Amino acid sequence: MCTTRPDDDPLAGFESRAVRAGQVRTDAQEQSEPIYPTSSFTFESAAQAAARFSGEDPGNVYSRFTNPTVRTFCDRLAALEGGQACVGTASGMSAVLATCLGLLQAGDHVVASRTLFGTTLSLLTKYLPRWGIEVSWVPLSDERAWADAVQPNTRLLFAETPSNPLNEVVDIRRLAEVAHAHEALLAIDNCFCTPALQRPLEMGADLVIHSATKYLDGQGRCVGGAVVGDAQRVGEEIHGFIRTAGPCMSPFNAWVFLKGLETLSLRMHAHSRNAQQVAEWLQGHPGVERVHYAGLPDHPHHRLAAAQQSGFGGIVAFELPGGREAAWRLIDSTRMLSITGNLGDTKSTITHPATTTHGTISDELRAAAGIREGLVRVSVGLEDPADIIRDLERGLG
Repeated sequence: MCTTRPDDDPLAGFESRAVRAGQVRTDAQEQSEPIYPTSSFTFESAAQAAARFSGEDPGNVYSRFTNPTVRTFCDRLAALEGGQACVGTASGMSAVLATCLGLLQAGDHVVASRTLFGTTLSLLTKYLPRWGIEVSWVPLSDERAWADAVQPNTRLLFAETPSNPLNEVVDIRRLAEVAHAHEALLAIDNCFCTPALQRPLEMGADLVIHSATKYLDGQGRCVGGAVVGDAQRVGEEIHGFIRTAGPCMSPFNAWVFLKGLETLSLRMHAHSRNAQQVAEWLQGHPGVERVHYAGLPDHPHHRLAAAQQSGFGGIVAFELPGGREAAWRLIDSTRMLSITGNLGDTKSTITHPATTTHGTISDELRAAAGIREGLVRVSVGLEDPADIIRDLERGLG
């Protein structure tokens, strides 16, 4: 897929690409993209089968690594992120794993931010070292720390921006300069913003990772992931790992994600508007100690977020002075918000990160990531923000 488009391209606009990019109609001339629920594909001859398996003929072979529905989703997401290639995976964590094992080998070194999703922290802490891959941890926004942590064998810098759940932000352009100065790659987890609000590849990143489970779907229906980047690293090396190891996306899930992409821009800006109202209300509440939302002017990374994002997203985290007891009391007082660790849904969700999303990591890592006992995370949905506020107020009164 080309990263540049001619001036007369009918899909030049982001919203147009979100609705139509990647679609190839069959002879039936369907309006909506079809689902191909098949494990394999047939061939006209033994010679064609051999050509397909060898890669000489680029047609379909087996749905573990070639499926038309999954390909349509991947082409559309690549078009939205401005990438040359995209691979779909079974989950967001499969996307992280495929990136690491598709591009790294024993003896390599990774620099990662401390403020990552809890399971990503576990993967990089507990499992990568077993395969001989060393990981160093740095504060997300400390550019000097990133540069100082680079070693001669550093091959990858991995960051999540905005971070989960504190909404910390790193300068993607500066971080890309650090990576490329040392011949390393920069991977950005773009889960919180999606390409509707932020496009890391345009700022110098080499790889963009998604949990499609979250905002790309948008309604909490399916689990999946994706990696976007260039034709060699993503289209060949990471795709090759998925072909061999098998953490592939199902055709049905790919179809659901396609439908989600059609409304992505509308939803992300609506989530941002609602989250802004909720964050401002929380900031003014006497029972709240601190609010973590980059849309607030006093957030330490507000200016940077405003410069490299077109919206601040739908995740609001805040701290209560009473620790875990106060956090759990608030969560249990809600009647509308869904108590779940998932996010990115049209339905607002609420969780206690220290005992859920970050509950499996060590106390030391959790403290370094700023996950305190009084921290609550809300994924602000598309309900009336007044109702979301009213629901939160039950436990803050």
